[in-house]
Amino acid sequence: MERNLQIKELFLKKFDKPVTELKFKNLYELIVCVMLSAQCTDKRVNLITPNLFKAYPDIKSLANANLSSLKSYIQSCSFFNNKAQNLIKMAKAVCENFNGEIPLNEKDLKSLAGVGQKTAHVVLIEWCGANFMAVDTHVFRVSHRLNLSKAKTPEATEEDLTRIFKDNLNYLHQAMVLFGRYTCKAKKPLCKECFLSHLCTSKDKEI
Repeated sequence: MERNLQIKELFLKKFDKPVTELKFKNLYELIVCVMLSAQCTDKRVNLITPNLFKAYPDIKSLANANLSSLKSYIQSCSFFNNKAQNLIKMAKAVCENFNGEIPLNEKDLKSLAGVGQKTAHVVLIEWCGANFMAVDTHVFRVSHRLNLSKAKTPEATEEDLTRIFKDNLNYLHQAMVLFGRYTCKAKKPLCKECFLSHLCTSKDKEI
């Protein structure tokens, strides 16, 4: 427990109230960015979205989008065929079921096409500062390397992290994303530069 608390405190100290690297101006742009970022880099999403949001500036225009036209804007994104279909379905559902207002609770967000638990949590973390953990590939890898979880799924890993950390989950989520992206990388982690090296016993550790 003491070690876990140390890890938590070091994350919060090292990353001072971190936010996502996705670029967005409003809630509509945020949910689209987060949906596009699944299994795709934030850097790639940020290259796609300026032209995308010029073409579809709001939820209504996205709901009425032509599928093949939408695909042409996001074709450099992984799984763009599925994502294009889900984006239109999501926008239609927001217009039909929520009067054009993107809902800000987990249950309603998860009712939208293409929005799973992770996406819903990231939207609520970034827009509302909600006390949620969201587990992407970076958070999954970091939490397992630091022995914070042995769970096999992102959902179960999220439960472990929520139980261990309890609060400041929004900042801890983003800190772990950035830490996994730039320091605790999948290949060739930068262990010599790592501020958690003294607490890490991972077999992937490179000294």
